Amino acid sequence: MNLEIKKYLTDIINSINSIFEYLGTRRDFNVYLANKQLRRAIERELEIIGEASNRILNIDDKIEIEDARRIVDLRNWVIHGYDKVDDVIIWGIISNDLPKLKKQVLRLGGKEL
Repeated sequence: MNLEIKKYLTDIINSINSIFEYLGTRRDFNVYLANKQLRRAIERELEIIGEASNRILNIDDKIEIEDARRIVDLRNWVIHGYDKVDDVIIWGIISNDLPKLKKQVLRLGGKEL
């Protein structure tokens, strides 16, 4: 596998792990809503995930990351539409999409990620 792609896959895993670390074991939407610093930190990690995904697609647009284009679009939405970010949508991504993405990335990158 291309070393650059492997680096970006590692960046994605690190950001996903950071998001779950920030949230702790008790993942509570109300705690998330009440903490602006937490929301901003998670949004930043989602930006990194989206940018790394975009760079991977630029190297190999056939990479098997489900919804890769949607991930890049999320990054653009968070950055450029910062005033329209919907916390419910972000929470859904955290709860539903990130665990699946993590499995895909680990499968692509092998055990060394």
